[in-house]
Amino acid sequence: MTKFFGTDGVRGLANADKMNPASLLRLGQATGRYFRVEGKSHTSVLIGKDTRLSGYMVESALVAGLSSVGMDVTLTGPLPTPGVALMTRELGADMGVMITASHNKFQDNGVKFFGPDGCKLSDDAEAQIETYLLETEAGLVPSRDLGKITRRDDLQARYIEMCKASFSKRLDLKGLKIVIDCANGAAHRTAPETFTALGADVVAIGVTPNGVNINKDCGSTEPALLSKTVVAERADIGIALDGDADRLIMCDENGRIIDGDQLLGLIGSNWSENGLLSKPGIVATVMSNLGLERFIEAQNMTFIRTPVGDRHVAARMRQEGYNVGGEQSGHLLMTDFAPTGDGTIAALQILAVMQRMGKPASEALSVFEPVPQILKNVRYEGANPMQSPALLSAIEDAKAEFGTTGRVLVRASGTEPLIRVMTEGDDPVKVERIADALVDVVRQQSIA
Repeated sequence: MTKFFGTDGVRGLANADKMNPASLLRLGQATGRYFRVEGKSHTSVLIGKDTRLSGYMVESALVAGLSSVGMDVTLTGPLPTPGVALMTRELGADMGVMITASHNKFQDNGVKFFGPDGCKLSDDAEAQIETYLLETEAGLVPSRDLGKITRRDDLQARYIEMCKASFSKRLDLKGLKIVIDCANGAAHRTAPETFTALGADVVAIGVTPNGVNINKDCGSTEPALLSKTVVAERADIGIALDGDADRLIMCDENGRIIDGDQLLGLIGSNWSENGLLSKPGIVATVMSNLGLERFIEAQNMTFIRTPVGDRHVAARMRQEGYNVGGEQSGHLLMTDFAPTGDGTIAALQILAVMQRMGKPASEALSVFEPVPQILKNVRYEGANPMQSPALLSAIEDAKAEFGTTGRVLVRASGTEPLIRVMTEGDDPVKVERIADALVDVVRQQSIA
């Protein structure tokens, strides 16, 4: 059987392989079995989704599977991933489900799962669900114990109020012109309404979803439209969310793109100065720029790296008691406000820092000088090249050549047949040369 779980839940081409109705029904049954509470007459699950055309199909299949093993299902309709996580916790549901392929185009879809605390599943939990998927016994309940299915239409408004509550009551956004790109996704209503309610002059783009335009030429992975609109509108700042609104990228008043590393550095340093960090440090991933690590450590803070994926960041934060963490891609976690990455809440905290600093975005959002970094993706067929001794040897040689002046990371994608090659260091020529050499080795192994 195909392995279901990847870097962040389950993801694939809609109506194929893992994301066809039959597979999704079994996934619903397996996760329902995992979360079902013994001795409790009915266990509850909250299900949200983004704006993909396939969301209706995925939702129906999951609901059938969950109901068949005795789970009561509440449907929210379109709601950001962090909204589902928050509402799962606030409403006392036993589990949460978000139907989304995040920043992928509409052809893909996926499923993210949350426990009753609003946190993503551990590796052990995913492994147990995979085990249930392999078993022939589906855990079906008698007819009288089938789960009930209901719908709630008030949770978007409730989520907006929770986002607003995260913003300091001593501040407001009056006089600030903000461009918000919602990627034609889950936050196309909640994000503009949140910032408008706090007093901002909002120019909203990416707010006309039609089922097939999610993340198309817009959003955090394609921020050119955001930059262009900010400059044309003479706005003070731009905010781009992805399709399920759990990450953000920003741009300053000149249209310059600001990635998650800069935003994480700003929050970490400012919160440190203001005594808001639970511990003196932040949690990032292996993809974060070496410049961020040096910047944080220069301020006598701890810099911790985890594997790629915001659930790994969140797990390490919970484990060691940190309240700020994130990824270069724009997942920013501030657990004082939400249990998972939340693009809207993170943007509000960035704006609060800017208000306190009294500086324009071009000054406030540039906190460290990143070292040259190259990211390359190599598609492969057949066996995973990461198993090749030749590639493993080349990686070790590259690390030795860099020494303390750079970093190398070569990893398999959790969602696609890709090998991701990252090199960074103080010497840009060396960074590019080593990246190209590693890409050549990957290609040779994928052909062999």
